[in-house]
Amino acid sequence: MARRRAVVLLSGGVDSTTTLAIARAEGFETYALTFRYGQRHEIEVEAARRVARSLGAKEHAVVGIDLTLFGGSALTADIPVPKDRAADEIASGIPVTYVPARNTIFLSFALAWAEVLGAGDIFIGVNALDYSGYPDCRPEYIEAYQRMADLATKAGVEGRQRLKIHTPLIGLKKHEIIRRGLELGVDYSLTHSCYDPLPGGEACGRCDSCILRIKGFAEAGVQDPIKYAAKYAGYRVGP
Repeated sequence: MARRRAVVLLSGGVDSTTTLAIARAEGFETYALTFRYGQRHEIEVEAARRVARSLGAKEHAVVGIDLTLFGGSALTADIPVPKDRAADEIASGIPVTYVPARNTIFLSFALAWAEVLGAGDIFIGVNALDYSGYPDCRPEYIEAYQRMADLATKAGVEGRQRLKIHTPLIGLKKHEIIRRGLELGVDYSLTHSCYDPLPGGEACGRCDSCILRIKGFAEAGVQDPIKYAAKYAGYRVGP
């Protein structure tokens, strides 16, 4: 029998990479979907290409959209990326790195591709615990989107497709995500998480995403294999 198909949103970071590995482990034929949306950390697109190859995605689509037309985020406009924030500060409020409606836009593309593929499953690596306060990472958002999606497609109206949005990481801490990925053989040296990488590609070690990643690897008790700016190499905690 042919394997069930699933569209997996893949940014090239820890969470989406682990999500792709989980989808594969659950027996899905995976179709990875990455966006080049004008993000200042576009280096993540190349990380996503590496990850998709490593984890055996059947296809990997890289879609270009230009969210810099609207701006409104430190990732898509000339707004400084916050640095050196404490963990409790990161967890409170919605930061300026929030990209307006990003997950809604991404899920809509995933929904369209899933309908064409005849796939009833979409995987997204949202997390409601170790995250940066984004409103489109919450369980109630995913539930609302899934209800909408069942009404929005021809396949859904005709009863040929019942969509399920999988969020396997939504209740996990970052260190639990990393441990799960390692159990599945994920090579995290292929990934990229930094919002404001150096010209040479090294992670800054200071943005919210770096801080959460560093904390996760430290709590998992394993060495983070990516390169950080030499000035911040001391944050890297080994086993």
